[in-house]
Amino acid sequence: MGDGNPGATNVFRAGSKLVGLLVLILDISKAAFPVGMAYHVLDFRGLAMLLIAIAPLLGHVFSPFLGFRGGKGIAVSFGVWIGLTIWKASLPGLIIVVISNALLTPPGWAVMLALGGILATLLIWLPDPLLLGVWAAQTLILAWTHRLDLRERIRLRPWLSQRLSRSERKDTHD
Repeated sequence: MGDGNPGATNVFRAGSKLVGLLVLILDISKAAFPVGMAYHVLDFRGLAMLLIAIAPLLGHVFSPFLGFRGGKGIAVSFGVWIGLTIWKASLPGLIIVVISNALLTPPGWAVMLALGGILATLLIWLPDPLLLGVWAAQTLILAWTHRLDLRERIRLRPWLSQRLSRSERKDTHD
């Protein structure tokens, strides 16, 4: 149903909010738990950790159970950053994606802006080559899943455009 993707956003649109919330929690957890365990408990690093961090996203986006089609991977990517950095990189990404998605369209641009916020966080506070490698791999995968959105010009949401144009008209009449 909806856009045909098995991810949380589609379940929110096509199903109930409760089921959508459950899918969101599961999508985040299927990345956060194994990535966090490998990184913080088992102390994996290097190429092995990079592969572990990208595996949940690849499995979600290119699911072998769905003919190598899947969701867009936003919640899973968020889960990877929770697993790797707890809230240090995931929280800025979450804040930016929520605000950008509320203000801008198409939604793929909000995802790219969130990745930019995560990159800034990594460069300023966590300049680990492993984390930068995970960011680069995620950016490539998410650019692929949002490629149709990224072909479109970034625009303000209609409600914001209308409010700004009303404000401009009011200012010119004063």
